[in-house]
Amino acid sequence: MRHWPVSDLRLTTPRLELRIPSLDDLDELADRAVEGVHDPGRMPFGVPWTDAPAAELPGNVIRFHLGIMARWRPDDWHCNFVVVHEGRVIGAQDLAATDFAVTREAHTGSWLGAAHQGNGFGTEMRAAVLHLVFTGLGAQTVVSSAFLDNPASLAVSRKLGYRPDGLSVHQVRGRRAVQQRLRLDRDDFTSPVPVKIHGLEACLPHFGLSTA
Repeated sequence: MRHWPVSDLRLTTPRLELRIPSLDDLDELADRAVEGVHDPGRMPFGVPWTDAPAAELPGNVIRFHLGIMARWRPDDWHCNFVVVHEGRVIGAQDLAATDFAVTREAHTGSWLGAAHQGNGFGTEMRAAVLHLVFTGLGAQTVVSSAFLDNPASLAVSRKLGYRPDGLSVHQVRGRRAVQQRLRLDRDDFTSPVPVKIHGLEACLPHFGLSTA
C-alpha cells in the first residue's frame, strides 16, 4: 500500500511471521480469543477484556485492533502484529511508543491462544519485536509488565534479559493485584532466534524517524 507502507511490514523467525493484520487476520484472531486465552479462574490482563460475553468478544477484538490502526500517529504509535504459525493466526504481539524519536523507549504486550501456549512461541514472538525496535528503530530501552500470578510471562521476560523495575498495585475483578514492571536495556538483549525484518525503510516516517 503506497500511502500506508506499515501494512507491508513483516517480521519472520524460524517458526513465526508477525504482520499488521488484514481483516481476515482479525477474524482469525477473534476466533482464538473465543477459543480461550487463559484459565477463566484468573485474569492476566490489567483490562479484563476476555471477560466479555462470548457473543461480544469477537467484535470487541476486531474493533480494538481497527481502532489502534486508525489512531496511529508518528508521535504515538501502536504496532499491533498478529502472530502466524504455519499459516494460522495464533495470537497478537504489540509494540507501542509515545514520542519515540525523543524517548527511544517502547513497551510490549502480547497474548496467545491457549492451544498454542507452552511451545516457546511467546519468547520467539517477543524476541521478534525486540529485534525490530532495538536493531531496526534504534530504541534504548523497552518496558513491559506482568502480574505476579502470571509466571509464564515473567519467565519470558527473564529469558530475554529484562530486569525488575518496581511494583505497581491494581484492581482486577474487584481484587488487589500486584504487577511487576520490567525493563530491558539495548545492551542486555541478544535474540535467542534469528529475526528478519521486511519492509521497514518505507515505514520509518510513521514511527517518527527519518529515512536518511
